[in-house]
Amino acid sequence: MSPRPIRASDLVTYVYCHRAWWYRLQGYESSNVGPMQAGEVFHTAHGWRVFRARLLQMLGWGLLLVALLALVALAVVYWLG
Repeated sequence: MSPRPIRASDLVTYVYCHRAWWYRLQGYESSNVGPMQAGEVFHTAHGWRVFRARLLQMLGWGLLLVALLALVALAVVYWLG
C-alpha cells in the first residue's frame, strides 16, 4: 500500500490540534460541519465580490485614461487648429 500524501490541510489541523488531526485520520466527522460549510460559502461569495471590485477598479482606471487621452487630443486640435 502506498503512503497517503500529506496535504496542507492535514498540517494545519495537526498544528491547530493534534487530537483533531488524529480523529480526522481515523475517519471521525467534525461536529462543526455546518459552520464550516457556511464559512466556505461566505468565503466563496466574498472572493467573487473582491474579484468584481477589482474588475470595476480596472475599468475605472481605463476610463480615466481614455478621458485623459481625449482631453490631450482636444487640446492638440485646439492649439493646432
